[in-house]
Amino acid sequence: MTILRQTHTEQVKQLYLEHRNWLSVFIQRRIGCPDDTMDLIHDSYLRILASDKLPKKEDSKRFLTHIAKGLLIDKYRRNQIEKSYLEYLQNIPEAHYPSAEIHTLMIEALTELDALLHRLPDNVRKALLLRQLDNLSYKEIAERLGVSVSSVEKYIARALQACMTASLKP
Repeated sequence: MTILRQTHTEQVKQLYLEHRNWLSVFIQRRIGCPDDTMDLIHDSYLRILASDKLPKKEDSKRFLTHIAKGLLIDKYRRNQIEKSYLEYLQNIPEAHYPSAEIHTLMIEALTELDALLHRLPDNVRKALLLRQLDNLSYKEIAERLGVSVSSVEKYIARALQACMTASLKP
Protein backbone atom coordinates (compact mmCIF):
# COMPACT_ATOMS: atom_id res chain seq x y z
CA MET A 1 0.00 0.00 0.00
CA THR A 2 1.45 3.35 -0.94
CA ILE A 3 1.86 6.07 1.65
CA LEU A 4 -0.68 8.23 -0.18
CA ARG A 5 -3.29 5.45 -0.14
CA GLN A 6 -2.57 4.70 3.52
CA THR A 7 -3.07 8.37 4.38
CA HIS A 8 -6.39 8.40 2.51
CA THR A 9 -7.53 5.29 4.39
CA GLU A 10 -6.62 6.88 7.71
CA GLN A 11 -8.51 10.05 6.78
CA VAL A 12 -11.61 8.01 5.86
CA LYS A 13 -11.31 6.18 9.18
CA GLN A 14 -11.22 9.52 10.98
CA LEU A 15 -14.22 10.76 8.99
CA TYR A 16 -16.06 7.58 9.97
CA LEU A 17 -15.24 7.96 13.67
CA GLU A 18 -16.34 11.59 13.69
CA HIS A 19 -19.61 11.18 11.78
CA ARG A 20 -20.89 7.59 12.00
CA ASN A 21 -23.46 8.36 14.70
CA TRP A 22 -24.76 11.42 12.89
CA LEU A 23 -24.91 9.53 9.56
CA SER A 24 -26.70 6.65 11.26
CA VAL A 25 -29.42 8.96 12.57
CA PHE A 26 -29.68 10.72 9.19
CA ILE A 27 -30.25 7.44 7.32
CA GLN A 28 -32.35 5.76 10.03
CA ARG A 29 -34.86 8.62 9.96
CA ARG A 30 -35.38 8.05 6.26
CA ILE A 31 -35.66 4.27 6.08
CA GLY A 32 -36.38 3.06 9.60
CA CYS A 33 -34.57 -0.27 9.27
CA PRO A 34 -31.43 -0.70 11.40
CA ASP A 35 -29.97 -3.40 9.14
CA ASP A 36 -30.45 -1.32 5.99
CA THR A 37 -29.07 1.71 7.83
CA MET A 38 -25.87 -0.16 8.66
CA ASP A 39 -25.57 -1.38 5.06
CA LEU A 40 -25.95 2.16 3.70
CA ILE A 41 -23.41 3.56 6.17
CA HIS A 42 -21.00 0.85 5.06
CA ASP A 43 -21.68 1.58 1.39
CA SER A 44 -21.20 5.32 1.97
CA TYR A 45 -17.71 4.84 3.31
CA LEU A 46 -16.86 2.28 0.62
CA ARG A 47 -17.74 4.89 -1.99
CA ILE A 48 -15.48 7.40 -0.28
CA LEU A 49 -12.63 4.89 -0.13
CA ALA A 50 -13.08 4.02 -3.80
CA SER A 51 -13.29 7.63 -4.95
CA ASP A 52 -10.07 8.92 -3.37
CA LYS A 53 -11.98 12.14 -2.66
CA LEU A 54 -12.31 13.62 0.77
CA PRO A 55 -14.16 16.76 1.78
CA LYS A 56 -12.72 19.63 3.74
CA LYS A 57 -13.48 19.17 7.42
CA GLU A 58 -16.20 21.84 7.36
CA ASP A 59 -17.91 20.14 4.40
CA SER A 60 -17.92 16.61 5.86
CA LYS A 61 -21.62 16.43 6.71
CA ARG A 62 -22.69 17.92 3.39
CA PHE A 63 -20.43 15.44 1.57
CA LEU A 64 -21.79 12.47 3.54
CA THR A 65 -25.36 13.71 3.06
CA HIS A 66 -24.84 13.83 -0.71
CA ILE A 67 -23.50 10.28 -0.80
CA ALA A 68 -26.17 8.92 1.56
CA LYS A 69 -28.99 10.55 -0.41
CA GLY A 70 -27.69 8.97 -3.61
CA LEU A 71 -27.59 5.57 -1.94
CA LEU A 72 -31.09 6.06 -0.53
CA ILE A 73 -32.38 6.88 -4.02
CA ASP A 74 -30.64 3.79 -5.40
CA LYS A 75 -32.21 1.67 -2.66
CA TYR A 76 -35.65 3.13 -3.31
CA ARG A 77 -35.36 2.46 -7.05
CA ARG A 78 -34.16 -1.09 -6.43
CA ASN A 79 -37.07 -1.72 -4.05
CA GLN A 80 -39.52 -0.38 -6.65
CA ILE A 81 -38.00 -2.60 -9.32
CA GLU A 82 -38.16 -5.64 -7.08
CA LYS A 83 -41.76 -4.87 -6.12
CA SER A 84 -42.75 -4.56 -9.79
CA TYR A 85 -40.91 -7.76 -10.66
CA LEU A 86 -42.66 -9.64 -7.86
CA GLU A 87 -46.02 -8.32 -9.12
CA TYR A 88 -45.12 -9.58 -12.59
CA LEU A 89 -44.23 -13.00 -11.18
CA GLN A 90 -47.66 -13.28 -9.55
CA ASN A 91 -49.18 -13.29 -13.03
CA ILE A 92 -47.19 -16.19 -14.45
CA PRO A 93 -47.77 -19.91 -13.88
CA GLU A 94 -45.85 -21.38 -10.97
CA ALA A 95 -44.17 -23.84 -13.32
CA HIS A 96 -42.44 -20.90 -15.03
CA TYR A 97 -41.40 -19.20 -11.80
CA PRO A 98 -37.63 -18.52 -11.86
CA SER A 99 -35.15 -20.04 -9.44
CA ALA A 100 -33.76 -17.87 -6.63
CA GLU A 101 -30.56 -17.42 -8.64
CA ILE A 102 -32.42 -16.29 -11.78
CA HIS A 103 -34.61 -14.03 -9.64
CA THR A 104 -31.50 -12.33 -8.19
CA LEU A 105 -29.87 -12.00 -11.61
CA MET A 106 -33.05 -10.51 -13.05
CA ILE A 107 -33.29 -7.90 -10.29
CA GLU A 108 -29.63 -6.99 -10.85
CA ALA A 109 -30.14 -6.68 -14.62
CA LEU A 110 -33.30 -4.59 -14.19
CA THR A 111 -31.53 -2.35 -11.67
CA GLU A 112 -28.62 -1.80 -14.07
CA LEU A 113 -31.04 -1.03 -16.90
CA ASP A 114 -32.92 1.43 -14.70
CA ALA A 115 -29.65 3.17 -13.79
CA LEU A 116 -28.67 3.33 -17.46
CA LEU A 117 -32.03 4.84 -18.41
CA HIS A 118 -31.80 7.44 -15.65
CA ARG A 119 -28.38 8.56 -16.90
CA LEU A 120 -29.90 9.43 -20.28
CA PRO A 121 -31.35 12.88 -20.94
CA ASP A 122 -35.14 12.99 -20.49
CA ASN A 123 -36.14 13.16 -24.16
CA VAL A 124 -33.68 10.41 -25.10
CA ARG A 125 -35.09 8.13 -22.38
CA LYS A 126 -38.70 8.99 -23.24
CA ALA A 127 -38.16 8.39 -26.95
CA LEU A 128 -36.59 4.99 -26.33
CA LEU A 129 -39.35 3.91 -23.95
CA LEU A 130 -42.12 5.13 -26.25
CA ARG A 131 -40.55 3.19 -29.12
CA GLN A 132 -39.75 -0.01 -27.22
CA LEU A 133 -42.67 -0.25 -24.80
CA ASP A 134 -45.48 1.53 -26.62
CA ASN A 135 -44.27 0.64 -30.13
CA LEU A 136 -44.92 4.18 -31.36
CA SER A 137 -43.58 5.32 -34.71
CA TYR A 138 -40.91 8.02 -34.86
CA LYS A 139 -43.55 10.44 -36.10
CA GLU A 140 -45.85 9.67 -33.14
CA ILE A 141 -42.95 10.05 -30.72
CA ALA A 142 -42.01 13.37 -32.31
CA GLU A 143 -45.56 14.61 -31.85
CA ARG A 144 -45.66 13.49 -28.22
CA LEU A 145 -42.32 15.10 -27.39
CA GLY A 146 -42.90 18.20 -29.51
CA VAL A 147 -39.73 17.69 -31.54
CA SER A 148 -38.84 16.80 -35.12
CA VAL A 149 -38.67 13.25 -36.46
CA SER A 150 -34.96 13.78 -37.06
CA SER A 151 -34.51 14.60 -33.35
CA VAL A 152 -36.32 11.37 -32.45
CA GLU A 153 -33.98 9.44 -34.76
CA LYS A 154 -31.00 10.99 -32.96
CA TYR A 155 -32.52 10.28 -29.53
CA ILE A 156 -33.14 6.62 -30.35
CA ALA A 157 -29.66 6.23 -31.83
CA ARG A 158 -28.12 7.81 -28.73
CA ALA A 159 -30.13 5.57 -26.40
CA LEU A 160 -29.28 2.42 -28.34
CA GLN A 161 -25.61 3.42 -28.39
CA ALA A 162 -25.70 3.81 -24.60
CA CYS A 163 -27.27 0.35 -24.29
CA MET A 164 -24.63 -1.19 -26.58
CA THR A 165 -21.81 0.48 -24.68
CA ALA A 166 -23.22 -0.75 -21.37
CA SER A 167 -23.61 -4.29 -22.67
CA LEU A 168 -19.96 -4.40 -23.71
CA LYS A 169 -18.65 -3.46 -20.26
CA PRO A 170 -17.37 -6.41 -18.21
